Amino acid sequence: MSAPLSPQTETVTPEPAGARSSRDLTRWLPTVRDTLVAIVLAFAVGALLIIVSDEESLEALGNIIDHPGSFLVYLGDFVRHSASAVFDGYSALVLGSVGSASSLERTLERSAPLICAGLGVALAFRAGMFNIGAQGQALVAALAAGYVGFTFDLPFLVHLCAAVAAALLAGGLWGGVVGLLKARTGAHEVITTIMLNQVARFVVLFFLAKEAFQRPGSNNLETPVVAESARFPQVFGLHLGIVLAVLAAVGVWWLLERSRLGFEMRAVGSNPEAARTAGMSVAKVYVAAMALAGMLSGLAACMTVLGLSQSVTENVMGSVGFDAITVALLGRATPLGTVLAGLLFGALSAGGVRMQTSAGIPPDLIQVVQALIVLFVAAPALVRGLTRVRRRTTTETKEAGA
Repeated sequence: MSAPLSPQTETVTPEPAGARSSRDLTRWLPTVRDTLVAIVLAFAVGALLIIVSDEESLEALGNIIDHPGSFLVYLGDFVRHSASAVFDGYSALVLGSVGSASSLERTLERSAPLICAGLGVALAFRAGMFNIGAQGQALVAALAAGYVGFTFDLPFLVHLCAAVAAALLAGGLWGGVVGLLKARTGAHEVITTIMLNQVARFVVLFFLAKEAFQRPGSNNLETPVVAESARFPQVFGLHLGIVLAVLAAVGVWWLLERSRLGFEMRAVGSNPEAARTAGMSVAKVYVAAMALAGMLSGLAACMTVLGLSQSVTENVMGSVGFDAITVALLGRATPLGTVLAGLLFGALSAGGVRMQTSAGIPPDLIQVVQALIVLFVAAPALVRGLTRVRRRTTTETKEAGA
């Protein structure tokens, strides 16, 4: 009789790196597919909105109703005018975003702050926190960067680094307050960030009314222009602050995937109680995550103040902080996805101007398309249901043909 096998004789074979990469790719493919389908659906609905806002298409549609005897004639007119309106609108969007060197520069310049602020929102997401305060964090950072930029007289590289450091410090402190409040008192970050957005706005207005922050000879609430030594250098008309956005994305990826702090953020974001039981400091993670998120929003402010507008006003950041939430959601709170989403929204913003001037399409349509993208991305069950219906219909057709 043979001796029974010992349970210790089982050998565990390490999983090859290639198999792991293939498994990760397979896991992400449905998400990528759903996101692409969401974008296509959003543009399809946008095409319908273009058609119903086109006067010639509506006139042809009215003729179809009024003259049913000439249905085919007027239907052809409706299809021709509709196709022309959609083609003109979306071709203007493409040309305005990537159709020339200047268009591409404008797209990248508008994408850079969205990417940086979106990375801040995504980082907080991964730590289990919903950061709606990117707008306020960017505003106080813009004020700090602008003040250092127009007040001090320093050598070029020193001045630029000082202005960037001031923005990072201001944004990090503004975001760190939210993490500290959540860690110490349990205050929900959604409420505190919304409130601090308003506080930041009034803080900026308060300082803009002070003589030290006012532009000489102007009664408007705006600061003097940032000194040349504090601005990002330009190469072929494109400021190099955009490189910092790329480096920030790489840094966030390394932090989340390769560092101990990133592991703790992901663990706390998945299950804070289990992370606490494992000996992790949940409070430390909350403070660190929000401080880093604020610093990334501060970097977004640098893209604007030190790269584009070069002065600070109440509306210097526009809606970048709020758009960053959309970018992070579309990017599935991943560094690469956030970069791609930021580029997409930057292209929509840059191309929307061309759509208005060349095709006569209202600029609000771009905002509708952005909202539809978020709607479909936030409703993956709907997107998957539509794709399953399509696949089922295709399969039934093939079986019927066989």
